Amino acid sequence: MRAYSDAAIPPEVRERILDSGRLSGSSRNRQRWEFVVVSGDAQERLSEAVYAPENVSSAALVVAIVGEAGAFDVGRCAQNMMLGAWGEGVVSCPNGVRDADAAAAICGGEVRAILSFGYPARARTPASHTAEEWSARADRKPLSELVRETS
Repeated sequence: MRAYSDAAIPPEVRERILDSGRLSGSSRNRQRWEFVVVSGDAQERLSEAVYAPENVSSAALVVAIVGEAGAFDVGRCAQNMMLGAWGEGVVSCPNGVRDADAAAAICGGEVRAILSFGYPARARTPASHTAEEWSARADRKPLSELVRETS
């Protein structure tokens, strides 16, 4: 989700989101990352370094995953944080980096991912539809086009 309310994320929820990233697996358990929480003026400047600035500028929490971690590890880490946030009622969005040099200057190292978090502007109602209905609304290829078997 990209539309956030103005509600702040409490410190204990923020910590659980970040801890979800810390607990994710990484190649050989090297954990070649750090999590940079970006706020204030730096958040506004970072918003100009992504493809959809409003995602970052309007977020209650912005986390840059910085370091030398490989793409697979960064993806696992980001997904863990996003799922951890969802469990807390917080929605999120991964943001594509448009200006890597600017992002690195703001965050103090190579930015591997930028995640924006916030409480949803509109109430979430996951129980309002069945899993099958949500799946049908997801605008994804059918499973039959993605799975093949070989022996």
